[in-house]
Amino acid sequence: MPTLIYSMSVSLDGHIAGPDGAIDWAAPDEELMRFHNEQTRQLTGHLSGRALYEDMLVWETAEQTGAGPRELEFARTWKAIPKVVFSTSLTTVEGNARLARRDVADEVAELKNRPGAGVVSVGGARFAGSLAEKDLIDEYRLFVSPVVLGGGTPCFPPLPKRLDLELIETRTFSQVVYLRYRRSSSLSKGVRARVAWQHRGACAGYKRSVARPRRSTHQAGQHSPTGAAAGS
Repeated sequence: MPTLIYSMSVSLDGHIAGPDGAIDWAAPDEELMRFHNEQTRQLTGHLSGRALYEDMLVWETAEQTGAGPRELEFARTWKAIPKVVFSTSLTTVEGNARLARRDVADEVAELKNRPGAGVVSVGGARFAGSLAEKDLIDEYRLFVSPVVLGGGTPCFPPLPKRLDLELIETRTFSQVVYLRYRRSSSLSKGVRARVAWQHRGACAGYKRSVARPRRSTHQAGQHSPTGAAAGS
């Protein structure tokens, strides 16, 4: 059964684009571009809305624009990936893409019922948010850049409920931190029960300490004019 992932570059304050739509801060260096290429080669499909589909059309003609070797490698890999575009305004799409025939839940259900493994990515914050609302995304892969944008397009739109995730991989590049999470529903029942038990135990210990506060040295000591406890 394929794994559905949402992979995105994100600022430290949780945005994928600045207030003016700028994404220059997310440009990868050679090491990170090599990692992006490795991950892209694992993809067996891609789902997106109209906006991201049109943004990615530039890679269809990258070989004619004099891109570098890493960019050309990405372009060749990207063009070969089967894509499904969700749009109510487009009537045709280019390259190895097709328009969605059904709603997103039905399309994802068809993907999930395919035999064998695979990795299918979803793109675009709003589109990915619609899948997150239905709890259809299996993994979230974030590339956190050292920049605070102060506003813009959020990586996650408002959701109707909390998403509990489990951190399963991290990797640090020169300036970017890669964080890979999966849904906590993937955890075993035993692990979830153990986490809940530890949480209850910590809360109980905190309540007992509040109920019976201890007399600290600071509270009991006679203070000098400098603020230090007398006799210290």
